[in-house]
Amino acid sequence: MWSGHPWVFAQAIAHVQGGALPGDEVRVLDPHGGFLGRGLYTPRSAIPVRIVTRDDIPIDGALIRQRIERAVVARRDVGLPHRTHGHETTGYRLVHAEGDGLPGLVVDVLGDVVVVQFATIGMKRREGIVLDALNHCLSPRAVLDRTSTNAAKLEGFEPAAGIVRGDATLTELTFFERGLSYAIPTSLGQKTGFYFDQRPLRNRVEQLAHGKRVLDTYAFVGTIAMAAARGGAVEVVAVDESALALEVGAEQARRNRLSERIKMVRQDARRALGEASMQGGYDLVICDPPKLAPTRGARDGAAGAYRALASAGCRATASGGVLVLCSCSGAMSMDDLTRALALGARDARVQASIFDRCFQGADHPVPAAFPEGLYLKCLLARIEPL
Repeated sequence: MWSGHPWVFAQAIAHVQGGALPGDEVRVLDPHGGFLGRGLYTPRSAIPVRIVTRDDIPIDGALIRQRIERAVVARRDVGLPHRTHGHETTGYRLVHAEGDGLPGLVVDVLGDVVVVQFATIGMKRREGIVLDALNHCLSPRAVLDRTSTNAAKLEGFEPAAGIVRGDATLTELTFFERGLSYAIPTSLGQKTGFYFDQRPLRNRVEQLAHGKRVLDTYAFVGTIAMAAARGGAVEVVAVDESALALEVGAEQARRNRLSERIKMVRQDARRALGEASMQGGYDLVICDPPKLAPTRGARDGAAGAYRALASAGCRATASGGVLVLCSCSGAMSMDDLTRALALGARDARVQASIFDRCFQGADHPVPAAFPEGLYLKCLLARIEPL
């Protein structure tokens, strides 16, 4: 807390005065009565208070609007949206919760549509203020609520699924990312509809893919596969278990004239990696699984899962090829992921030499005092015989 960490854990709270209700604004004091900040209260959570401001000022419409306006400026400073011909990017994260001083709120921009997620009851209770501020700053065609049902249940409120403002006839989200054109149907309910955090990895894979045979596991709609194909890969296989995601991905490949180089396969990723190993492996293998360690308590079990995945990935990578191993689990540090790769490589009886690392993009900022905010880590390693 004193260094600027935005979370107040339950075990750190001595007592609560004044009968605060879920979602209320509260003042946080140190044991001597010194003011530490103002935040929003969720009594049932392991993190009952998330600090919004270190100043003793109300968390009102003016503050929320100011934070969103600041986020708009911050994105412009890193080149988002970017509209240079041929390299357009009109899809990006506008508000990254704690990273933009609005814990409990995520806002993605997908062309002329805004997608919101409310992760705390405190921010949900201020929904109208948030939507008014977004309308003032962006004037979107529509606002789509993609709040997680599980998160809403834990916080004690009902999510408002679907269009909450604007064009109620909206059926797809159209935007550009790094010059590639996307049209994602609103029926695809994964997160906000797109993983903007992996933009740096997509760029790096595109640079590495020329002349390579590529296996992209946990591919979702195949954005990394498309990057590899545009980078000059001779063959790209995109694997996912979701038929809908693959169908959408195939349409995106056709939309960008890349379908001839990409084969979409509905299959379990582990099975695909095993088959690749038996067939001599691919030159470039991407393993980007869903979150395996959602909490600190799950980290030990997840470490074993990442080790097993790293081992399978190493076996699926041809000698001299490149393995990309990713974790989107905030509870897994880069050191944890590196250890999982080292042990997985040992299990596969190969040498994994890390030559690059990727993290979430610049539109996903992280306060220096909030290490949990750096949730996405990717290792790029050359796989060679011992």
